[in-house]
Amino acid sequence: MKKVILLVTHAGCVALGFALGIYLLPILTAPKGPSDTDVAAVMEAAAYSAEFKRDLEGSDFLHWGEGTVSITAQSIALEGKIAPGPDYRLYLSPEFVETEAAFEALKSEMVEVSDVKTFENFLVSVPPTIDPGAYNTVVIWCESFGEFITAAQYR
Repeated sequence: MKKVILLVTHAGCVALGFALGIYLLPILTAPKGPSDTDVAAVMEAAAYSAEFKRDLEGSDFLHWGEGTVSITAQSIALEGKIAPGPDYRLYLSPEFVETEAAFEALKSEMVEVSDVKTFENFLVSVPPTIDPGAYNTVVIWCESFGEFITAAQYR
């Protein structure tokens, strides 16, 4: 019986350590975020802006975003925060989505803009082949785990 208890407790500790590693590694390896000046410049030039809100249907205490998203033809910037995690991608969607199921249903109509590597403020370049005006929603998605993080409708 003692061996079973030791096995269960040690396995639990290993599982907890692994889960903490998955959560903390992106935080520890995240690059420095953009300067406030760079984010402000995109905000001033923005053709569109929207708000990430924590209370979306598909968001929870580990998957959320909050702050102002500003979109120009060349850049997308966030003044705010998103929950830390691995392998985040920024997509533009033709329709507002707020759950994993809705994201998966529309993914083929969306365009992937960029990786998101920082969790407090970000600034990503929009490739010249993408027209943000052809879409109406910006979405943050965790590619590795298929998790909806947040979304904001800008048109």
